Amino acid sequence: MEYMADGPWNWCVAGRWEPDRVMGALAGALERPVHGMVPGADLLCDVYHAGGDFPTLVDVYVTPAGVAEETIASAVAVRLGAAVLLPDDTLNPSRYVLAEPDGSLRAVHVDEVETDDGPERRNVRPCTGADPACAAPAGCDRSRWKPGPTPERPAAA
Repeated sequence: MEYMADGPWNWCVAGRWEPDRVMGALAGALERPVHGMVPGADLLCDVYHAGGDFPTLVDVYVTPAGVAEETIASAVAVRLGAAVLLPDDTLNPSRYVLAEPDGSLRAVHVDEVETDDGPERRNVRPCTGADPACAAPAGCDRSRWKPGPTPERPAAA
């Protein structure tokens, strides 16, 4: 597996998880050893805690090339049995992709507040296209993670 150094993965996990457990789930998903912040290691991972509904924050540095971030986040969610939030492909600051414990992926909106301990994320709700957060200039309809259908907005046929 080749590694690239052009961007970290920044996730948060529902529940409070110990670093060894998160790194173990990540190592299993990548089939590769994962290390804490150890100089010279192939794949570095920092796990720390803040508040909110997703209090375990995960930063993965020197990410692997040729592997989709959402695929690995989904596999980590399954291994932990906990939801994982990861940034989506819009510039909307309230919009994320939620990797569910069953491995499914869907677009959501989250309320986020910066604290001294790090960002706190609460009030996860489906991205439906009707949420006021969907009206941001970096519109949800531009994402490859399309808003989910609602009774008022059925899915396209």
